[in-house]
Amino acid sequence: MIQALPEILRAFPSVLYRIVGATHPNLIASEGERYRNELKELAQSTGVSHAIEWEDQFLDTTELLDQLEACDIYLTPYPNLQQSTSGTLSYAVALGKAVISTPYIHARELLGGSVGILVEPKSAPAIAQAVCSLLNDPARLATQKRRAYDRGRLTIWPRFADAVSHMIERSVAQPLCAESVREPSFDAVRRMSDSTGMLQHAIGAVPDRRHGYCLDDNVRALMLVNVAAGISINERIKLATIYAAFIQHAWNEDIGAFRNFMRFDREWCEERGSEDSNGRAIWALARTAIDNPNAELRQWATRLYDTVLGHSQALDSPRTLAFVTLGAAAMVAQRPGHEPSRAAVIRGAEILAHLLERSRRPDWIWFEAVAAYDNPRLPQALIAAGQALQRQDWLALGQESLAWICQRQTAPGGHFRPIGSEGFGLPYDQLPFDQQPLEAQAVLDACAAAYRVDGAELWHMHGMAAWRWFFGANDRGVVLADPDSGLCRDGINPRGANLNCGAESILAFHLSYHSMLALIRGQTQDSGKRVDHTEQGGSRPVVYS
Repeated sequence: MIQALPEILRAFPSVLYRIVGATHPNLIASEGERYRNELKELAQSTGVSHAIEWEDQFLDTTELLDQLEACDIYLTPYPNLQQSTSGTLSYAVALGKAVISTPYIHARELLGGSVGILVEPKSAPAIAQAVCSLLNDPARLATQKRRAYDRGRLTIWPRFADAVSHMIERSVAQPLCAESVREPSFDAVRRMSDSTGMLQHAIGAVPDRRHGYCLDDNVRALMLVNVAAGISINERIKLATIYAAFIQHAWNEDIGAFRNFMRFDREWCEERGSEDSNGRAIWALARTAIDNPNAELRQWATRLYDTVLGHSQALDSPRTLAFVTLGAAAMVAQRPGHEPSRAAVIRGAEILAHLLERSRRPDWIWFEAVAAYDNPRLPQALIAAGQALQRQDWLALGQESLAWICQRQTAPGGHFRPIGSEGFGLPYDQLPFDQQPLEAQAVLDACAAAYRVDGAELWHMHGMAAWRWFFGANDRGVVLADPDSGLCRDGINPRGANLNCGAESILAFHLSYHSMLALIRGQTQDSGKRVDHTEQGGSRPVVYS
């Protein structure tokens, strides 16, 4: 560049060339400032010293950017064509500077497509010609700056992060295996159950008695044995009685609420459980009153449901309202004249519809400013209420919000990506981990309910994506569920699968199977296909034309 300056100065006498930066410490250690002194002597001998300014010091980033901002043309005349990176080249392009460079690796990649001007190495005439061509043509100089700036937009951190994210999606988020359509073995449920009820947690596949039991898991277990076809009727009644006894004992008549957590020694941890546990219990009682194969258990569930439903008027959190509404809507279908159930459906649906209309934005069709757990239950409740009371407005709101949350939980690669627990409560945002089986079950249940209403392919697509999530079609490509044992891992964290197999996860997998069947049955009926459940005693659905 110093050798090119005489020719440049003849055409543009006011040009100033700035050489910025300290000599590399390795050179200082081996030869001192010999190279810099040679350059200064060359500038003196060629008569261009007056046109060069030396910044003989290391510059921090802010000072370096100031220097780059001040230049019209940036040059990297490096002789080493194997150089893979240049921080100053990246900065210069990002700042929209016209760049002239020798074709080392980084320069070829960043300046390709006429973003910059590449010249042959160690050629003073080539450098002089490139510099003069830009200074002679202000329009071309401006064009080069614009091209550099536009390319620089692709290298800023947000765009770089997007590119890395998409690369990970393409490379990692691929299904490892096809989903199973076999009914999961009931062994995992048996393993987690004893004469008291279903234990909460496990260490690996071994029940962890330290955490005892909870109402939430026992009402889910009761809902499962209501519909489980893969075990004998005697075992269904036996297990249902155990879970029903737990629920009966959980009811605290003195305060009109269910307890939730019980220690392994059968001592309750509180007098009143969470609102959600109370809402789930009401839902489970309604489903048991309808679905259980034993008449006495159906009668028990109906009586307790009638006892506790009135106390739900004090429950008002959105998901609790959804659980109560789902139970009451099922009861309205079974007992059309049951006014307490009709009143509960109206109350729940009206509040949920109000929350949706109050919180929605053009890009946020949701009931709250945040997304949390069990999200699809909210639109599912509106769909159920709309069906039970023939309210098209509630149906429409439920379908609209369900489509939105399903899309929100679809990854760019098309697989299911549930809102992770680390992102619960983020305003108008979400995070992907930790992902939990409960979320996949909620999507399957809600999509099966929506499919029964209009038969839209949309619901089948999203529901089956949630089912495939159990079998490797997820962000980490890990298989969570094993139909042979009936076990299911507790979810997905950034490193892969959580290897524990707690009650919530096992039950979510088993209950998801039945919702998946509903989707398959609905689609095959719509398309003229049949589903045969006779193979191996009805345990394996086979779809055929």
